[in-house]
Amino acid sequence: MEITGKITKVLETVSGTSSAGKEWSKLSFIVTNQDGYEGADADYCFEVFGEEKVEKFSKFNKIGDEVDVKFNIRTNEFKGKYYTSLQSWSVFKAEAVEEAPEVAEAEEDDLPF
Repeated sequence: MEITGKITKVLETVSGTSSAGKEWSKLSFIVTNQDGYEGADADYCFEVFGEEKVEKFSKFNKIGDEVDVKFNIRTNEFKGKYYTSLQSWSVFKAEAVEEAPEVAEAEEDDLPF
């Protein structure tokens, strides 16, 4: 899935050790766009998981940036409860749409005959 919006908040990086003894880190960030009910602002909380991805995100993105976020929706069960997360796997600056240059219309006197 993909969404475009503005980064409005970047939360603190969380890290820890898995039950298998592996170190992990996760960063969450909020993207706001106009996809809400009747064009209202809608907030989406995405996760970046893994030390390398967290560092890359922090290096190239900041609050106020317009970004395209590609993500997967994932649900995990823990002790009978279900948790859904939006796991981003690609975050890039949104490209401004370039308008086509205007073409001047030929005037009637400019006809070659």
